[in-house]
Amino acid sequence: MELENHTLSTLFQQLGLDDSAQSIDAFIGKHQLPSEVKVSDADFWSDAQAALLKESILADGPEALWVDELNVRLHSDADAA
Repeated sequence: MELENHTLSTLFQQLGLDDSAQSIDAFIGKHQLPSEVKVSDADFWSDAQAALLKESILADGPEALWVDELNVRLHSDADAA
């Protein structure tokens, strides 16, 4: 998939979540993670969602960049502390 065609919104679509900017921001605000929890290990993902995140990271393709962005944003409270 071309990088310019793959966005955080696309990742949320693949995860089966609402992909609007407001919903993404609300999800991230509600699901902040402690620094020691990997994004793919968070307890709020279904098994299928966690597998998708792990596969995207391991594939090391363009989609890994969006998982990394999600990871950073989900840890923003922990990083600020």
